[in-house]
Amino acid sequence: MKTIAFVTQKGGAGKSTLCISCAVAAVEAGKKVLVLDTDPQKTVYEWWERREAESPVVGVVQSNELAEYLTRANGNGFEYVFVDTGGKSDPSTNAAIKTADFCVVPCRPTIADISAVRDTIETAKTLKKPVGFVLTQTLARERQKKLQQAAALNAFGVLSPVRIVSRGDYQDSQGVGLGVTEYAPDGKASEEIKTLWKW
Repeated sequence: MKTIAFVTQKGGAGKSTLCISCAVAAVEAGKKVLVLDTDPQKTVYEWWERREAESPVVGVVQSNELAEYLTRANGNGFEYVFVDTGGKSDPSTNAAIKTADFCVVPCRPTIADISAVRDTIETAKTLKKPVGFVLTQTLARERQKKLQQAAALNAFGVLSPVRIVSRGDYQDSQGVGLGVTEYAPDGKASEEIKTLWKW
């Protein structure tokens, strides 16, 4: 079983959107998937309540329960567990990093956002956890200078070759309880997520 945590100690970076999208892509790839929502806003859980499909399974957990739930998930044959976290430095973020096999750090290509991920990076480094950065909410024609600034993230981990462009399909799909690959399978957002999941 692999545990992938979506973490950054900054709100609005797109953790829940990426978590939902990747979980659905994993289900579509034939994997048995559990999503654990540790975010007090419960964005993933509320999405799941609107969802008709049975997979992925979603549960709400407190940070001090995370290790126990992961043990249960392993015993129940889940192949992937995705952990969504809150948008600030709190015990759920640290617990998710501690239990993860891989940490996905969404980051908008702005100086403020890039600076804000430092605490997340430090926590992951201290716990010796691999980190992959994903640029989110980018413009279709993002300024090259911004992308070059964001590329500096490679010094702290691996920068995904896929950047997530700000597209309406992400929000629209969540509103009806779908993943973007289900909502608009031939759309550009779907292509981004499929490529990201392969990565």
